Amino acid sequence: MSTDAGTSAVPQATRREWLGLAVLGLPTLLIAMDLTVLHLALPTLTADLRPGNTELLWIVDVYGFLIAGFLLPMGAIGDRIGRRKLLLIGGAAFGVASVLSAFATSPTMLIAARALLGIAGATLMPSTLSLIRVMFQDPKQQGAAIGAWTGFFGLGTVIGPLVGGTFLELFWWGAVFLIGVPVMALLLVLGPILLPEYRDRSVARPDLLSAVMSVLAMLALIYGLKRIAQDGLQLESGLSLVLGVLLAALFLYRQTRLDQPLVDLKLFRNSLFGTALGMLVLATLLSAGLQFLVMQYLQLVKGLSPIQAGLWSLPITLGVMIGAMGGPGLAGKMKLSTLLSGGLVVSALGMVLLTFVSGPSDLYLAVGGTAVIGMGLGPMISLGTGLIVGAAPPERAGAASAMASTGTELGSALGVALIGSIGFAVYRSRLSDRLPEGLSAGDAHAAKDTLGAAVDTARGLPAELADRLLAVARDAFVHGLRTTAIVGAVLAVLLAVVAATLLRGATMPGPPPAAEADGDTDGDTDGGTGSEAAGDGAKSLERVDN
Repeated sequence: MSTDAGTSAVPQATRREWLGLAVLGLPTLLIAMDLTVLHLALPTLTADLRPGNTELLWIVDVYGFLIAGFLLPMGAIGDRIGRRKLLLIGGAAFGVASVLSAFATSPTMLIAARALLGIAGATLMPSTLSLIRVMFQDPKQQGAAIGAWTGFFGLGTVIGPLVGGTFLELFWWGAVFLIGVPVMALLLVLGPILLPEYRDRSVARPDLLSAVMSVLAMLALIYGLKRIAQDGLQLESGLSLVLGVLLAALFLYRQTRLDQPLVDLKLFRNSLFGTALGMLVLATLLSAGLQFLVMQYLQLVKGLSPIQAGLWSLPITLGVMIGAMGGPGLAGKMKLSTLLSGGLVVSALGMVLLTFVSGPSDLYLAVGGTAVIGMGLGPMISLGTGLIVGAAPPERAGAASAMASTGTELGSALGVALIGSIGFAVYRSRLSDRLPEGLSAGDAHAAKDTLGAAVDTARGLPAELADRLLAVARDAFVHGLRTTAIVGAVLAVLLAVVAATLLRGATMPGPPPAAEADGDTDGDTDGGTGSEAAGDGAKSLERVDN
């Protein structure tokens, strides 16, 4: 970095830092793409591996659960061992896990590989933001760099369906995972050349036991709920729920006993903080869960090819982007509570549109309704982090921001798990007593697992029997989609009431004073809280030159 005397000795980024920013955009782009490409691959994946409905949901959402669980400790680990070092380790692990996912030969193997992807992914997001905040110390340059980083994420969201659809059209389902291999290879080559190393030796050791406890609690609870959705309340599902509740209680108790807890429960003393965080989680839950089901509708009900489904998903993505980008502009023109509650009402209207979807002929209604949902939830998703950080004391801004990032990841994973479980439960229940006569016991069992399995089963049946099976299976799936849309609409209206009442008087935080912004090089507004735990992290920050 160079120093310009006219900017009060604030280091100015050089060409190397800007080239480094482009390198940091690579994993950001990939993570955004990974949020959508797998949804397109599910029909062909299901036909090949034949996962049950519970396994299918784990394939999708174990990635998000583990990112959410390890995001906080990975930020602190990066501060201790070096942020670039952690980024490169995570990039290598992500590449290996991508190959394992691509060539998985069973649902269990794919779930395990996706779990490794989630842990590796948890190293990437905090590392990229941490490095940006120390590479670009001038407030204007830092703002431009973070804006570019956000642009990479938005670009990945837009091109994900197109790239994924193209790969699926030309290759097999595993190819969508191999997209990440050359990206991570490029990161490993260019990272040591263009990215500086930063570490903070004063950061307390992250409490990995808390991270493991939180992840196990989430997985046990979600496993129990999924088993109930599939088979009803039984001993196995009941014990899983009890275990999840017990682990969650022990996790919360442990946080009260630690000097540097993984989750600072004191932040929840401010009701605005808890309200905003809860609403952010639920907003992302609704958005991710309903998009997951609609993407299945495009290919398995409407019968679109992967590339066609990718193209038809663009309006959905653009709806989210319009809402997210328009939210900050509208926040300066109306009350925040009015903006957020109004957006939630708009999203509820989009969900009402989904309740009118009755079959393959309602493509425009399904896509349009989901786009409206994304547009309505966009302001909450984009403004939620700022609202959460603004509700926290200034010295705890890093912890609040990290919890907001974790909440977003958790909401996305919960959306697929819970909304998907409701949809599949309705599908299974409605299909059980409507299966056409003439099916073997094996074919009937397969068809009841997932719609993808029903479509694959129909390919080996006589034409008339196949048509009858597809008709009742698609009708059962659409019925599940409509049911989840009704549940989502009710939840969105309730959230709108909460926003209008509990967020009354809330405002977005203003920019920090220039002096404070200039000195904030500890990176604790990323996914980790380690630098913050050290007190004055900026003074103890160590740059390691190449």
